[in-house]
Amino acid sequence: MSGELQVTVGKNVRRMREDRGLTQEGLAELIGVHRTYVGSLEAGSRNLTLRTVEHLAGRLEVTALDLLVEQP
Repeated sequence: MSGELQVTVGKNVRRMREDRGLTQEGLAELIGVHRTYVGSLEAGSRNLTLRTVEHLAGRLEVTALDLLVEQP
């Protein structure tokens, strides 16, 4: 399925954001982007570079693999 990894990353980001009690706006501020960027990321419509995945993982204090692997 095309874009499956993007959808997985989006779901993981949303779960991690909610686990931390952050709004989309709060996460956007934490990672230095606009809120709409976070929304499109969580929707799985953002094609991220590996550098962006690493940056996002660092700000969320998880590994890049945590963002890329589908969680049960």
